[in-house]
Amino acid sequence: MKPYRLTEEEYNRILAFKRDLHMHPELSRQEFQTTEKIRKFLMDLPDFEILPLNTETKTGVAAQIRGCGGTGSEQRAREVLLRADIDALPQNEEFDSPWKSQNPGVMHACGHDFHTAALLGAALLLQRAKDDGELHGTVDLLFQPAEEGTAGAHMVIESELFERIRPDLCFGLHNWPSVQTGKIACHEGPLMAGKRNFEIVIRGVGGHGAMPHLCADAIVCAAAVIQSLQTVVSRNTAPLDSVLLTLGRIEGGVRENIIADRVSILGTVRSLSDDALDRAISRIETIVQKTAEAYECSSEILWKERVRAVWNSPEMTALARKCAAMTGCEVTDAPPSLASEDFASYRQFAPSFFYWVGSTASGDIPVELHKPTFHTDDTALRYAAELLAISAMKGLEQQSD
Repeated sequence: MKPYRLTEEEYNRILAFKRDLHMHPELSRQEFQTTEKIRKFLMDLPDFEILPLNTETKTGVAAQIRGCGGTGSEQRAREVLLRADIDALPQNEEFDSPWKSQNPGVMHACGHDFHTAALLGAALLLQRAKDDGELHGTVDLLFQPAEEGTAGAHMVIESELFERIRPDLCFGLHNWPSVQTGKIACHEGPLMAGKRNFEIVIRGVGGHGAMPHLCADAIVCAAAVIQSLQTVVSRNTAPLDSVLLTLGRIEGGVRENIIADRVSILGTVRSLSDDALDRAISRIETIVQKTAEAYECSSEILWKERVRAVWNSPEMTALARKCAAMTGCEVTDAPPSLASEDFASYRQFAPSFFYWVGSTASGDIPVELHKPTFHTDDTALRYAAELLAISAMKGLEQQSD
């Protein structure tokens, strides 16, 4: 296959789209204008069909383009899914540019505007390939809502999209500030962590601060729980495994002379290893329950949905490296991250691969994701778009199992 390249006109078109999204970011489950802009862009391409995506929030877009494929009625055409995320974060932007966020308290601090524009660039290239008779199979595009908080993939799956599409392979990407523009990281094995968020609720018996013997102090109990949970990593995890336990918020009590009867603790636990994550979850449950009992309190853990680790198989990594090389970028590697990505949820439907595309210009100091001064080197947008299109077309060439 020949790799398709963006023309200057096409590049400028998706660059303008990206900057418009950056100026008008929308939070998870609220991406209504973003959704309409994506739909309009795709509806202007003659061979893309918008697929129903019946999510609760009515945001996100799924689309499909069909090329030629299958040599007989008994042979199904190959199908590849490309995914991007579309939501922003609740942060004030501190990076000055002509396209700085115009929505106070909301910004694209993770580059999902970059991902969305890249996938639209891939759509332009796939349309050209279809026009040239070079698209041999079906390509699905998914613009997923609500990735921040890692709930969007579950919403998409619940919408029954995967009863309408049957991808043989799935590709996604993330801009990666610690990788220089012009490089694409293709890492084999675990790339991003599985995680589970939770709320611990400690319930005691409140009362007057002068009569502690008549109470069960939920704050004292919570303090013991917090201290004991530190052993999950230090004493319950194999030294060569990676587990991260963060307690990000504690809330309880009403005033200085009243013993609290309830404390809430919010946290997250994550790991690159499913087994290590299972062990950590089990230890959290035991420590919370037994510590609360020791302090004559009751406890409850409210677990959020579990997100799987992003994992790239050897076979998919080999294919991805070939695709990355066809962009003309340098193919490199990068160490895994304990950040999470709900792209991992799609692995249950098809073999998947997740790229990291360099997004910091040579000589610049990387500004990491979720910082108020975050920004991407938009010359990398071209590479990301071409990478997704190449991955789709190369994936369509692979032999079915």
